[in-house]
Amino acid sequence: MIDFDKGLERWDHPEIVSRLFFPRREFSGEPNHLKAKNYFVEMDDGIAIGCRFYPAQSNGPNILYFHGNGETVFDYDYIAPLYQKRAINLFVADYRGYGMSDGSPSSGSMIRDAHCIFHSFIDFLHDMNFSGNLFVMGRSLGSAPAIEVAYHYQQQLNGLIIESGFASGRNQLMRLGMSHLFRDVQDPIGFGNHLKIKEVTIPTLIIHGDEDDIIPVTEGRMLYDLSGSQEKYSLYIPHAGHNDIMIIGLDMYMKSIAKFTE
Repeated sequence: MIDFDKGLERWDHPEIVSRLFFPRREFSGEPNHLKAKNYFVEMDDGIAIGCRFYPAQSNGPNILYFHGNGETVFDYDYIAPLYQKRAINLFVADYRGYGMSDGSPSSGSMIRDAHCIFHSFIDFLHDMNFSGNLFVMGRSLGSAPAIEVAYHYQQQLNGLIIESGFASGRNQLMRLGMSHLFRDVQDPIGFGNHLKIKEVTIPTLIIHGDEDDIIPVTEGRMLYDLSGSQEKYSLYIPHAGHNDIMIIGLDMYMKSIAKFTE
């Protein structure tokens, strides 16, 4: 396996971090009507990452979900019922500095923490007696930790879902306006999504809005084309942007996830 840590060293430049992460702290009890459960993942350095589990059915599919850079787990109180309605269990993880989590976010810590979060996700489901298939999903920035988990643990997973994800490190730098920091780097790998997904052979679903003006649909199409899976699917939602994809294409969005995780 390729060691991607070096590629992330420069991604923790303060200018990049300030444009990549938009953390907000929030604290919330467990909403009874969703039967949700707060859960904390302890990292080796003492940082605790807040997560929230939305149960639906003990033998239903289980999705470990990494959200976008301007969201927190609590935003999924409004989305989780759509998954629960389809008997899908949703486990949403925050990043450092987000929601109930300690610390401050960075590119490197987000990727390193994804490993511990995945192992804790497995242990949590075992302790709760949830026995269904395992999936990892990432939206926007969350595509990076999701692909990282799929790259390393595909033997334990039944599928990967990417929504509004990015592929190329160089293109990401251009969107952030940070290309000047990498003038001396021929191929800025960054998170390495475009390289890792080549090695991911488990079933893969790529979802993207056709009119996404933040992460263009060309990035989603690139992830699909590069995917090493022999069982890959795509959904490009007409007229949808980056943040209205579930509003414009809700029915086809949820149907594609339900069918993929069956």
